[in-house]
Amino acid sequence: MARKDSSATKEPGRLKQMWQVFQMTRRYDSRAIWYILAALLLPTIAGVIVSIVFSDGNVLTMVLWIVAGVMLGVLLGMLVLGRRAERAAYSQIAGQPGAVGAVLRSSLKRGWRGSEMPIAVNGKTHDAVYRAVGRGGVVLISEGPKTRTNKMIDEERRKVSRVLPNVPVTTVSVGPDADSIPLHRVSRTLAKIKPMLTKAEVLAVDNRLTSLGSQMPIPKGVDPFKVRPQRAR
Repeated sequence: MARKDSSATKEPGRLKQMWQVFQMTRRYDSRAIWYILAALLLPTIAGVIVSIVFSDGNVLTMVLWIVAGVMLGVLLGMLVLGRRAERAAYSQIAGQPGAVGAVLRSSLKRGWRGSEMPIAVNGKTHDAVYRAVGRGGVVLISEGPKTRTNKMIDEERRKVSRVLPNVPVTTVSVGPDADSIPLHRVSRTLAKIKPMLTKAEVLAVDNRLTSLGSQMPIPKGVDPFKVRPQRAR
């Protein structure tokens, strides 16, 4: 019985997991399959062409070039699938309260510190402001329309500047406005900020801000990789 139970709860294999990710991505991103096919086929075709031009009739050389092209295509295809899958997953929770917190919890680049808990929340509209700390300084991320979050984010910026006057503060907006960034680009936007602090300074700044006790005791944000798609009615 124990063996049957363990086999029943066994996680699916790597190939099955990849197939499930592909199916989910294809369902929410119709163009994903074309990007993945391009990533798979272009290196393979290039490998075939190079093998014909540079092999001088040597069969082993031709095979090696073709295999190299296929392997590169598979690698690029997996990278594209991962990017499109992440984008599809975040598209399911975009606009929901706590979506930015989910990104800060699961997708921050190395060297950045953030929390899924916002530092300021509007109880009526559920608009929120989140904070991340990294080599680029302090980043305040608003979640919601700018017309409602500008006042909140300005207030939080004044608080940070009052406590840490020499630390650069950057503001980012995630919402329906034309100049706001989409949810899936939050992590990459932070990574592009010019480094201004050392690793030790990042730790000191994060500890200083955390010690202020400004984090809001509200429910955690949603997890984009555990969201169940809505059933068709």
